[in-house]
Amino acid sequence: MTAQLLLSFLLGAILIYAFAERRRSPVVGALALVAAAAGLYFVWVPTHATSLAELAGVGRGVDLIIYIWVVISLLVMLNLHLKLRSQTEAMTGLARAFAIGEALEQDQVATRTSPHTVRMAPRTKRAESGSSKAAAAAIGTSANDSATNK
Repeated sequence: MTAQLLLSFLLGAILIYAFAERRRSPVVGALALVAAAAGLYFVWVPTHATSLAELAGVGRGVDLIIYIWVVISLLVMLNLHLKLRSQTEAMTGLARAFAIGEALEQDQVATRTSPHTVRMAPRTKRAESGSSKAAAAAIGTSANDSATNK
């Protein structure tokens, strides 16, 4: 009797949830209502579950209910997997489109500001000669610094 009351309470909560959910998702709400109502019926009249199981070729009513529950659970997991996969693909597409858009925008900004200009290091006031002075200028040190390092 305690198990029947506990199961009835849980199935009643599912009935309330299914009734509230029917506006957002009519198919899920209707299926949950039918499953919870059938569950309540078989909780209070278990002999009918056994009779139905014998018709289906299963030994006990509880076994039939467990088999049906496993099939329903697998279908729900498959549905969730497919929805998650489609969400992941959609998110990947959005991220790709966003990245391409950002790259194109940065490219347009770069071409607008200076399409063919190459930036060079500023020249010093003194004229520099020799390859070490040119190399020093390229790496950002002064000619005097490079001469003192020799």
